[in-house]
Amino acid sequence: MPNHLIAIDQGTTSTRAIVFDAALKPCASGQRELRQYYPSPGWVEHDPEEIWQATVATVREAMASAGVSAKDVAGIGITNQRETSVIWDRATGVPIHNAIVWQDRRTADACDALRALGHEPEIVKRSGLLLDPYFSASKIAWLLDNVDGARAKARAGELAFGTIDSFLLWRLTGGKVHATDATNAARTMLLDIGKGVWDEGLCKIFGVPLTMLPRVQDCCGEFGVTAPELFGGPIRILGIAGDQQAATIGQGCFAPGMMKSTYGTGCFVLLNTGTERVASRNRLLTTIAYQLDGKRTYALEGSIFIAGAAVQWLRDGLKIIAKSSDVGALAERADPAEAVYLVPAFVGLGAPYWDPQARAAIFGLTRNSGAAEIARAALDSVGYQTRDLLEAMHADWPTSASARTILRVDGGMTASDPCMQFLADILASPVDRPVVMETTALGAAYLAGLAAGICPGLDGFAAQWRLDRRFEPLMAQAEREAKYSGWKDAVRRTLTAR
Repeated sequence: MPNHLIAIDQGTTSTRAIVFDAALKPCASGQRELRQYYPSPGWVEHDPEEIWQATVATVREAMASAGVSAKDVAGIGITNQRETSVIWDRATGVPIHNAIVWQDRRTADACDALRALGHEPEIVKRSGLLLDPYFSASKIAWLLDNVDGARAKARAGELAFGTIDSFLLWRLTGGKVHATDATNAARTMLLDIGKGVWDEGLCKIFGVPLTMLPRVQDCCGEFGVTAPELFGGPIRILGIAGDQQAATIGQGCFAPGMMKSTYGTGCFVLLNTGTERVASRNRLLTTIAYQLDGKRTYALEGSIFIAGAAVQWLRDGLKIIAKSSDVGALAERADPAEAVYLVPAFVGLGAPYWDPQARAAIFGLTRNSGAAEIARAALDSVGYQTRDLLEAMHADWPTSASARTILRVDGGMTASDPCMQFLADILASPVDRPVVMETTALGAAYLAGLAAGICPGLDGFAAQWRLDRRFEPLMAQAEREAKYSGWKDAVRRTLTAR
């Protein structure tokens, strides 16, 4: 019997594949960095062909390192950067343009125009999402309107749209399957998240033909079979979830009130609200956490566009560190008397502000400020932004504030003890870091294993979660509030008038 699983983790800055055994322990992995394209200010693109080639290469590399063949693999789970949009020709499978990345802001004016026409309340009601360039719908419209002949071909049924999972699924199955899962579909701004189906009214608002859209399925189930020539034999594709939902699953956050935060390129906090679809009054998103057996579990989500990407900016833009891992040591040298704030609005501000026109700024500089203080401000900005989200969540759903909040964290930045301690301090809440840090890939592998029948049910999987370290808040209340007040003032100065 096949007793291994493969997780394809296609992220914003890299593509990875990890082989897990039946006990969900990682055996081997492969990884490729992903080039970012910035054709204009505020525009961000990826090459879909590079993503595809890296996916195949990393899966082959991981399988070879683990010493497994296709017949040893029970299933593949896919997790991916969400909202990033690809349109391709159904006949050839060739994309008509680079993928437009979730961070891209080129459609800000188009979203403003739709808002001026009064469409936002209906969009929020049906999709759970705020009208913003972040989501796929306006990106699809831009591609149809700016690639020669695209809109006519779309109307003729010749083009297919997909988020990255759907594009990979099409390619992996040799063009036989055009599908996605409910979590990725929920990020397009075209899905009625109450009914779990594409909404004709939303498609009409954005001018997106329904025929372009993939079939929507549960996160766990039969998605198709890989073309045999790719990996030495056919492998079933049994799970798909957007990266933040996969991390929620990997963290075992299955009970209402449980909360996780992932720190990668951006930061994303999800609060499980169970079967209750909570409408936000504080500019958070209502989204699908996961869908199993046709039943949707909902979440409140707060999206921070820049977290680890701020460290990349220190490395690649300012060049004050040689590699990302150097940032902690530099930040430790910062003068504690310096109150420097970095508002990392490089691509606008996400929740709860939703200001696509805002741009990054540094406040509080003195003649004594230097590289160390800026590095410290970059790391601290992640904690401040997380507090913004948690305060909004508690206000939207008081049930989540009635008990002691414990935040489960994952992602590359969580390896830093000082970062996690500051996070606990500024939140005044415990922060739990798990033994298994790669929870996004773990969630994807678990979905495949659940469908294959080699992994336990939700309760059994949740019971396997193990704590590496709990960070308890140590900062004095007066200091905490003074620091946060300075952050709020910096954000206020950054926001554009709307």
